[in-house]
Amino acid sequence: LLFQIVFQARIRAESGAFELADVIDGIADKLVRRHPHVFGDEDAADAKAVRRRWDELKKAEGKGGVARVPRHFPALLRAEKVGKEAAKEGFDWPDVAGPLAKVDEELAELRAAMAEAGPGREERVAAELGDLLFAVVNAARHLGVNPELALERTTDRFAARYAHLGAALGAAGRTVRDADPAELDGLWEAAKAALAGAVDG
Repeated sequence: LLFQIVFQARIRAESGAFELADVIDGIADKLVRRHPHVFGDEDAADAKAVRRRWDELKKAEGKGGVARVPRHFPALLRAEKVGKEAAKEGFDWPDVAGPLAKVDEELAELRAAMAEAGPGREERVAAELGDLLFAVVNAARHLGVNPELALERTTDRFAARYAHLGAALGAAGRTVRDADPAELDGLWEAAKAALAGAVDG
């Protein structure tokens, strides 16, 4: 990491943009500015107070709150981080009942958008589906569940059960397309029973 910093600073110095000393001064200034309880007269009661003050200072620099969550993050991670940042500023439900009610509300709005006709329907459906996903991520945050890991485990379970179902059909020389919905449902339940405990959940 240090090599990259020195290397990039050297390139910028050659173009006249800035010197390595400018980078070091900037880092030192930031450390002093963001740690007034160490370098200044402020007192911090505990680690939470330090973190709260850090967030306030970053926000004052224009780098706090939801704006500091990088847009290049994967959507699920970004949604989780944006929700956390908003919650730090007091924009949150007091408990999990709030986001769960929001999930119900957004699901109803998705169904309503799906029932609509006319131009713009696809965009409205996509927007409502996005709202539903965001509400689910907020519910996960309140439950202390990492939504990325939860979805990963569910996807693993689905893949294992689907492979089991396919193998059962393949043993009879058939494919999923050869089975009707009732048979597939039965094979799915059999796969769940056979793999219970073998795959997380």
